[in-house]
Amino acid sequence: MRKKLNITEGIFPMPVLMVATYNEDGSVNVMNAAWGTMQERDTVVLNLTESHKTVKNIKERGAFTVSIADVVHVVEADYFGVASGNKVAKKLEETNLTAIKSEYVDAPVINEFPLCLECEYIEYQNNEYGCGVIGKVVNVTADERVMPDGKLDMSLVNAIAFDPYTHGYYKVSERVGDAFHDGMKLMK
Repeated sequence: MRKKLNITEGIFPMPVLMVATYNEDGSVNVMNAAWGTMQERDTVVLNLTESHKTVKNIKERGAFTVSIADVVHVVEADYFGVASGNKVAKKLEETNLTAIKSEYVDAPVINEFPLCLECEYIEYQNNEYGCGVIGKVVNVTADERVMPDGKLDMSLVNAIAFDPYTHGYYKVSERVGDAFHDGMKLMK
């Protein structure tokens, strides 16, 4: 038997993405964005309203980075979601996290997050079905600690996911199958 639920942002898991930009004064702004995905292999889409400081910064600088939040930094990741960049000018300084400037775009890379996509701003769309920032991924970096043998190991990333039903964060780290392979067992 199935039970009816209230309509919410009800796709689980939702990624916990750390979107980083530079403010006008060069300080680092970071926001938590659960509503984002890849539109194509090299295109990021973030469902963000124009009222966010991050969107203003992206339009001004023409760039942003998207990092995958991890278990070790769940407190900082949540802080970046509850503290508005419109009210807290230097959010990064309120944490113990650090950043370096991307070599490819005019945006910061947060050192402590294990995986980062560096993006050029393409456009902002706003219509009856949603709004958001679209960016082209021009570089991807990973911390060496999540790359044993030189290859990315997602189980070491310890990514977190957002649960929109109960407002919880969950660890996403165990590999349970092989994409484009396991289903072949059912092919006739």
